[in-house]
Amino acid sequence: MTTPGKTRVAVVFGGRSPEHGISCLSAGSVLAALDPDEYEVVPVGISRAGQWVLTGGDPGQFEISARQLPEITAESGDAVMLNADPSSQGLLVLDATAGPRALADVDVVFPVLHGAYGEDGTIQGMLEMAGLPYVGANVFASAAAMDKEFTKKLCAAEGIPVGPYAVLRSGMTLTERDKQRLGLPVFVKPSRAGSSFGITKISDWAELDDAVATARKIDSKVLVEGAVVGREVECGVLEGEAGGTPEASVLAEIRVVGEQDFYDFEAKYIDADLASEYDIPADLPERVTRQVQEYAVRAFTALDCAGLARADFFITPELDVYLNEVNTMPGFTPSSMFPRMWAAAGLEYPKLINRLVRTALHRGTGLR
Repeated sequence: MTTPGKTRVAVVFGGRSPEHGISCLSAGSVLAALDPDEYEVVPVGISRAGQWVLTGGDPGQFEISARQLPEITAESGDAVMLNADPSSQGLLVLDATAGPRALADVDVVFPVLHGAYGEDGTIQGMLEMAGLPYVGANVFASAAAMDKEFTKKLCAAEGIPVGPYAVLRSGMTLTERDKQRLGLPVFVKPSRAGSSFGITKISDWAELDDAVATARKIDSKVLVEGAVVGREVECGVLEGEAGGTPEASVLAEIRVVGEQDFYDFEAKYIDADLASEYDIPADLPERVTRQVQEYAVRAFTALDCAGLARADFFITPELDVYLNEVNTMPGFTPSSMFPRMWAAAGLEYPKLINRLVRTALHRGTGLR
């Protein structure tokens, strides 16, 4: 039963991608940040097998170490399915004891999903079909940002510098001409994945085949990127309030320390406090900071993003700026850069979550 005067938010998390556990950690933070005096939360988990379940709303169940990533299973709660009745909107919850009860009055969905089947336009299309407003980018922007090849193409067309790269579709191999153009070292990565899954840094072309095979365990399309030597910085972007101009956050700089060779999954989540250091705001000349923020907003617009995004960049010793990638649903875990950057800009976590939900409600669904 809904509570009068409260906005009903379905927080969807878990999912079928390798980033399932990170999504659960993100959801724990989001659930804790939603003000119970303002929001009625409906937590919906998706198992790795694709089952939708109505879970408990206690965010404490996800407050565990990233070394023990949580997982949603079919036994985590009651089954959930889309409402097949075209005359109503929302979801149906199939409760084993109470029978079907409609969630037609869900006001907005917060899909805290990372990677395939969540951040790639899949769930966004489903929510558009159901007429449910949702936090984040639309179908096209989600798909374009998820695929690093098309992110680079669209952003380069808008004059945003990107580093050298080659695309290996299924059955393709890197040509000698590409090897000479890219040089060594290179990063070999799935074109459509996140959280640094499946990425290998190689310094010898003899390692290429194994690196490609590792990436293709996640995605048949592989990117080989020439290394851009320099500093790694990130910038958050929020859709302007009431349809205004997108806003850029302060910048964060990430420095990898310890045994990790680059900012991989271990450095991001498992050993975040030991394997990486951060400066927020990044210690950069004001001119470079403004350039990164401008490129971040331009990338947001070039991909037709909405709600939020995090743009990642490399800065060379000569202070040239290159776009690395764009994430349309960045991490919301305690160690995630997106909420940290906005907190440093004066927008604390609960206010950030509130703004994202309110922006989604204002925007609605359909073409806009």
